[in-house]
Amino acid sequence: MNPAKIQHGDGQRTAGVTFAARLTFEDIHHRYHGKETIRGVTLTAEPGEVLCLLGPSGSGKTTLLRIAAGIEAQAAGRVLINDREVAGPTSFLPPEKRGIGLMFQDFALFPHMCVLDNVRFGLTALPRKEAVAEAMAALERVGLAHYAEKFPHALSGGEQQRVALARALAPRPSVLLMDEPFSGLDSRLKDTVRADTLAILRETRATAVVVTHDAEEAMRMADRIALLKNGRLVQVGTSDDLYRRPNDIFAAAFFSEINEFSGKVRGGRVETPLGAADSGDIAEGADVEVAVRLSGLSVRDSGGAIPARIIARRFLGVVELLDLAVPGTERPVRARIRADILSPGVRDVTIAVEPKDILVFEKTPESPYIGETKI
Repeated sequence: MNPAKIQHGDGQRTAGVTFAARLTFEDIHHRYHGKETIRGVTLTAEPGEVLCLLGPSGSGKTTLLRIAAGIEAQAAGRVLINDREVAGPTSFLPPEKRGIGLMFQDFALFPHMCVLDNVRFGLTALPRKEAVAEAMAALERVGLAHYAEKFPHALSGGEQQRVALARALAPRPSVLLMDEPFSGLDSRLKDTVRADTLAILRETRATAVVVTHDAEEAMRMADRIALLKNGRLVQVGTSDDLYRRPNDIFAAAFFSEINEFSGKVRGGRVETPLGAADSGDIAEGADVEVAVRLSGLSVRDSGGAIPARIIARRFLGVVELLDLAVPGTERPVRARIRADILSPGVRDVTIAVEPKDILVFEKTPESPYIGETKI
């Protein structure tokens, strides 16, 4: 088959623009072997938006994706596309009728098919000539039209990822679901492929829901991020919202390296081994959790307010990671600083802390255990 450029009219054909849809999860519950895995999630991906589902393993993010695709059924709640129910108490639209594209974590390319046939696999409803044209347009969109006759084993990991993306986009879905799409790529390739993928998503204007466990990846890609834990939504917002105004210590720890302490509000403040923090509107006497970002610690030979001793020092190239003994806590305090800040061999140092990098949260029954540091 000749993978020539597809023409129409008086110019080269480019892939058509998708009409983006709104995808809504409405009070979704899901159970697996009697265990509740999704607990009342309500969430909307707006038309043309890139929404990242972020969380650790077991948080429910892939299950939500499978429910949206129609390959998993919820126990309760509804899924709507453009306000039309596609899964609910009395209705279930099969996956092929939802107008949804799905891109798997392992790409799931057919090894016995050439690249072009892989991409046109989901276009069986079209006549062959039209399906080939649509598949070639999708390959042109991802920059791989010249690989149309090659087989997957001849492609690099990044090229296979782009073929999988082309296959998902070829039917022009109104919603594209992507499950950990970059996890199989090495770190050097990941940044480039991720940036290329985001540019293609913007060009196609499809609504995209991307599952990831990597906070940095979510911040690079998403218009908004939905952070999940144990099947519940913890927080939804922009990357700026979740970094600067986390709802709890779990969210703070997911987006920053932090030192954690527990304490009690006294006189509108909380004392920590790294200084006092304003408790905001948390009630007097309440038990709290305190997060101090590593990025907010300044470590110098002298001049800081808090004395400390270096007990471990690990060189990481541009930066070094310090474990510090600090008065008032038996647990080491961690700091990440530029590698040329401290003199070689120095042990006794001082710490200064940026007040904006001390975050205070009221302790809740679901708060994570953070050790024995009491204030």
